[in-house]
Amino acid sequence: MSMEDTAAKPPPQSSLSLPWRTRIAVSVLSTVTDAACRKNGTVNRRLLSFVDFRNPPTAKSINGVASHDVVVDEARNLWFRVYVPTQHAGEDLPVIVFFHGGGFVFLAPDVLVYDAVCRRFARKVPAVVVSVNYRLAPEHRFPAQHDDCFDVLKFLDDEENRSKSLPENANLLRCFLAGDSAGGNLSHHVAQRACEFNFQRLKVIGVVAIQPFFGGEERTDSEIRLEGTPIVSIKRTDWIWNAFLPQGEGFNRDHPIINVSGPNAVEISKLDFPATMVVVAGFDALHDWQKRYYEWLKKSGKEVYLFEYPNMCHAFYIFPELPEAGQLIMQVKDFIHKVSSNVVATL
Repeated sequence: MSMEDTAAKPPPQSSLSLPWRTRIAVSVLSTVTDAACRKNGTVNRRLLSFVDFRNPPTAKSINGVASHDVVVDEARNLWFRVYVPTQHAGEDLPVIVFFHGGGFVFLAPDVLVYDAVCRRFARKVPAVVVSVNYRLAPEHRFPAQHDDCFDVLKFLDDEENRSKSLPENANLLRCFLAGDSAGGNLSHHVAQRACEFNFQRLKVIGVVAIQPFFGGEERTDSEIRLEGTPIVSIKRTDWIWNAFLPQGEGFNRDHPIINVSGPNAVEISKLDFPATMVVVAGFDALHDWQKRYYEWLKKSGKEVYLFEYPNMCHAFYIFPELPEAGQLIMQVKDFIHKVSSNVVATL
């Protein structure tokens, strides 16, 4: 779907289009995730370690991308991995600050699938990608994750930190926040905070919200109708929100950090909120919450684009064997180039 055709309706849903290889991977992921989530609200991280394969950084370029890790705060285990497309050393490149998914509870930048995703973004866009390792719930509840991600922006805004962490051609005046699932939630809320902060060398000009993890006290049609589809279920999301939120009055699923466009939504119409692309999938139980997010941004007068994948499920783009995964990378590329060009034209 082109960026000019964002209001077009997707074709009627038929069936979830996943090859057997992907179905098996999704089934294993779901089974292990459910087994690791204990009834008392804690996580069996030892069990997760058996399938939680990690990649080290690669100082030597592999398939046109080199990577290295940068520590922001050792006490918080706050660090990020930088991906540099080595074949574009002489070009002025945008910076994508990427927040991984996993329901604020699972995964990390060096997990195989996210290391691979960020390499594809770096190579295909091309861009310098900064993938953030934030603290996880339930050991660290909200606002730890959002604070960590925002602190990375403040870290990069410091010239000494920037010069030690990023290549010379990384242009922080063309900074995009991107993420999937929980990372999409983080991208929105960190961008909102960035609108109200006086950065010296960094400017967030775009948000890429890939199937963002939002919710609410209400049970939407897609949550009920798509119960049993891969990755996301009411049981799983309820467990995650309970692990994520602090305990106390006012902390329920209608808190604006979760129900971003709901009854307690933050008024953003007067904020200079950056251009946003929202990705939704027809077989994602979170579909209705994500569409509401898109409609809320549009109603608030913001520049927003909707991309729909009617035959895909939650997190489809992390599976490179799917043609739609490659298509999404190209749409992110087009969005970043379009927004960057618009910003340059107004300078």
